[in-house]
Amino acid sequence: MVLWMAEGDAHALLGTLLEREYGLAERPSLARDENGKPFFPDRPDLCFNLSHSGGLALCGVGAAPLGVDLERVRPRRAGLENFVFSPAERAWFQQLGGDWGGFYTLWTLKEAKVKCLGTGLRQAPRTISVPLLRPGEEGVWEGLAFRAYAGDGWRAALCTRAPGPLPEDIVKIS
Repeated sequence: MVLWMAEGDAHALLGTLLEREYGLAERPSLARDENGKPFFPDRPDLCFNLSHSGGLALCGVGAAPLGVDLERVRPRRAGLENFVFSPAERAWFQQLGGDWGGFYTLWTLKEAKVKCLGTGLRQAPRTISVPLLRPGEEGVWEGLAFRAYAGDGWRAALCTRAPGPLPEDIVKIS
């Protein structure tokens, strides 16, 4: 499994990743399942997911279903954590200092989970349970593997059905 990040378009990043990592000069044709999750019908051995935020793009490709999310850290309206987090998640978030970096770490884990499962945000975010991870940490929750990532001004997460260690770093290309 590989994770790449770059400035620009997520679909262009996917094409570059597929060419460099898998030797595919042309991107396979795309389709969407009944919930809208994109996949390659002619390449069931390759699963992928995309995310973009504030000019950054993130792409993950692997052999098992996966979801990735990327968010630029920026202030939002006060009290948003009351809508987005369960009581236990809110307590953990406050224990960590209640800053926007912590907010986006939890948010990206939730987004990555629903993207991996292909369900999207069709339920209240506070009902989507995830492991309470800090950037750089990895965990298993409800049979899914998670990892949280952070950089200067951004947070990201990966969720997958794949067993084993997850990528420790996101490859940044220009």
